[in-house]
Amino acid sequence: MTMLTPRPPATLAPPGRGRRERKAAELEARTRLVGERLAAVSAGPAVRALQQVDSSRSGLTHAEAALRLERCGPNAVARERAPRWFVQLGKAFWNPFIGVLVFLAAVMYWQDPADPGVVILCAMVGISGLLRFRQEFRSGRAADALQDLVTTTCAVQRRADSGSAPTTFEVPMDQVVPGDLVRLAAGDLVPADLRLLGSKDLMVSQAALSGESLPVAKADTLTEDLGRPESADPVEADNLCLTGTSVISGTATGLVVATGADTYFGSMAGSLVGERPPTNFDHGVRKISFLLIRFMLVMVPVVFVVNGFTKGDWNQAFLFGIAVAVGLTPEMLPMVVSANLARGAVAMSRRKVVVKRLNAIQNLGAMDVLCTDKTGTLTEDRITLDRCLDVHGSEDGEVLEYGYLNAHFQTGLRNLMDQAVIDRVDEAEEVVVDARFSMVDEIPFDFARRRMSVVLSRNPLVAGDARPGHVMITKGAVEEVLGLCTRMADRGRTVELTEERRRAALRTAEEHNRRGLRVLAVATRTLTSPRAAYTVADEDRLTLVGFLAFLDPPKADAARALRGLADKGVAVKVVTGDNGLVAARVCADVGIDVGRVVCGPAIDGLDDADLRALAARTTVFAKANPVQKARIVRALQAEGHTVGFLGDGINDAAALRTADVGISVDTAVDIAKESADIILLEKDLTVLEQGVVQGRTTFGNTVKYIKMTASSNFGNVFSVLVASAFIPFQPMLAIMLLVQNLVYDISQLATPWDRMDEEYLRTPRNWDARGILRFMVTIGPVSSVFDIAMFTIMWNVFGANSEAHQALFQSGWFVEGLLSQTLVVHMIRTRKIPFLQSRASWPVLLTTVLAVLAGLWLPFSPLAPSLGFTALPAAYFPWLAGVLLAYCTLTQLVKSAYVRRFKTWL
Repeated sequence: MTMLTPRPPATLAPPGRGRRERKAAELEARTRLVGERLAAVSAGPAVRALQQVDSSRSGLTHAEAALRLERCGPNAVARERAPRWFVQLGKAFWNPFIGVLVFLAAVMYWQDPADPGVVILCAMVGISGLLRFRQEFRSGRAADALQDLVTTTCAVQRRADSGSAPTTFEVPMDQVVPGDLVRLAAGDLVPADLRLLGSKDLMVSQAALSGESLPVAKADTLTEDLGRPESADPVEADNLCLTGTSVISGTATGLVVATGADTYFGSMAGSLVGERPPTNFDHGVRKISFLLIRFMLVMVPVVFVVNGFTKGDWNQAFLFGIAVAVGLTPEMLPMVVSANLARGAVAMSRRKVVVKRLNAIQNLGAMDVLCTDKTGTLTEDRITLDRCLDVHGSEDGEVLEYGYLNAHFQTGLRNLMDQAVIDRVDEAEEVVVDARFSMVDEIPFDFARRRMSVVLSRNPLVAGDARPGHVMITKGAVEEVLGLCTRMADRGRTVELTEERRRAALRTAEEHNRRGLRVLAVATRTLTSPRAAYTVADEDRLTLVGFLAFLDPPKADAARALRGLADKGVAVKVVTGDNGLVAARVCADVGIDVGRVVCGPAIDGLDDADLRALAARTTVFAKANPVQKARIVRALQAEGHTVGFLGDGINDAAALRTADVGISVDTAVDIAKESADIILLEKDLTVLEQGVVQGRTTFGNTVKYIKMTASSNFGNVFSVLVASAFIPFQPMLAIMLLVQNLVYDISQLATPWDRMDEEYLRTPRNWDARGILRFMVTIGPVSSVFDIAMFTIMWNVFGANSEAHQALFQSGWFVEGLLSQTLVVHMIRTRKIPFLQSRASWPVLLTTVLAVLAGLWLPFSPLAPSLGFTALPAAYFPWLAGVLLAYCTLTQLVKSAYVRRFKTWL
């Protein structure tokens, strides 16, 4: 048996490219190969397709199907499954800072198993990891609960044996095999890639695969079909039905030519499992982590060597160096980040948003480009009647009335446009037809004629119209209906449809087509010789009444939501599989500056550099296939943008996974939800704008903690270095440094509950390792100035200038260092004047007070002797108040200068 979808070569990407680029290239090549093979199947005769899969028009036997199922495997695509709980638990602890803390705890345990610092560090590690695990595990389960399979069976024609007649019965979709004959009817999901052998009036929804909002008509096909002109995109082939699409109306028999991973859908799905590409958040955390670790690796040996040479006790110098390493490590960072992200996830859940991956919250705040589908996001995802036009393009109620009569009296399956006409009249209560007309006959719609007609009789007693005969009302494609017309309605009179008038009417329809509207023509004929039945031959000598124009209307709040995103610095680009004219019309209606619309095929011929330039200047991409959507996302990322992608279809899955933050909705296809980082329970850009603000708040509080802690710790270590060089004893015991660090870090656990200044939330925020380093070396030494001032006060004023009085010196510096660290939080958390122009949230204020009280209490507490403290004299506290006031004043002045110089703060 010949399989129709080849496996691509293993080495499709040039050597030297990153794993992410190689995988993307492999996806593109595989999808292209599958598309080419399907296009060849479409172009060839049906008998060749049967030969290629070794099947017949009677279908497979049960035995053949069982053998093929064993050989080819289930008809299922690769799906991303949540890792087992213990794998998730392990990943929650996989963090550079946690690694540093575990290493330091191991060293401290090796030195002294009874050291309380070991317990402190282990507690920090445990709380941080468990907090992250709990939130991600719960979010993953909530996302899994959203997945709901609509149907699991399909109708397949098979034979008991080679001599038996074929029978049709239901089989599970995952047991369909190449060579099966599948029967399709309205409401069915297409279970595999099918070559149509026979079809009648088949309308297929391809929105999940192509993004096109309206159903697509497939050709009426016979078993002897000789094929179609080869199409570059198999989705556009009218004798193929692909996995993931669904039948709206009509019937068909299709030959299964590919299943599972070998389908067009499967070629995309295979790339959506395994390790995800690193996001903006991942890159940023890695940069910051290794910046701080490198800084620690430089400073700790310096402190160790200086202490060893000046004090002569290398063992104590080593322990002190370990304590300094802990002091330099923002050990609460994993916990603060996890708490920040978890709080953001909880806040977003109240807005009907499920956060599957916590890191996505920060990426949402950093996002400066949002690529979004059109259907259902900018639009209502429903067809409405937009206008009823006479032949000159003016509104005409008579056109609506005739269109309504045609839609109301037809007995076949109403399509979306028929329903839109009926909804328009029902809402306005403009036409009452039940008593005025009665049904005589109808000529149903078919895809060869592309029109349908109803024949009605008037009730003269109700309608007040005694004209004899029946009236035929025909509605359909403009070209087909116009070709049957010999007269037209023109402002209340009927005139001959001359060639000039025909061209003018056609221009009216084409003008509205260019505006992105789907246009149907409406025509009538009075039949003066009534009879009971009518045929297609009677659809002749019609009078053109006018046109009905339809569209998927923009959401009422879409324009406001887009303005809100623009105000937040997020550029919106529309990337859709729908028609370019329709996309341009909708985008213009919601206030997007359309410019030039770029269609998907134009992208294929561009190299990466050209595509980056094109993506930067283009707002609307139309007719884009899944590979092209993912390439557009990568091109924007290559230009330094943090890219979000909002989509709900199969054709969006690759782009959702490639983006820094993939966003889908609960009504999306399963593969889109699996690929997304965030799932909206309402497909609403307003909710997304709120998510952006929440993401920036989360990021701002994280950066706030990093900058406060890094600059404060740097200042402390710098002070230690200076003190170690000139003071004959340790300026602070190792256990004191650990306790100071612990009290300060516990006070910072309230940071996730702090508020951010409104100005900060207006622009996208990203990690800036260089900015953090600059902040640290600028603000950190300010605290050292006052540490040294306190050293001088303790040495000269209070006589703590010998080893006999070192406990007083250490206690005095401990209190000043802890209080200055804690209070400066309020100076650093905002670029404004604290307490006057910007006030911290009450949890931050509360923890500040508690940390200050703890610092003042410890030297007088029962714990003081075991920690090496001694009680401070009353005269110390006025000096302390003066130093802290001077410190806050100088910090505010330095902050103002820093903002003027670098135009930024947090």
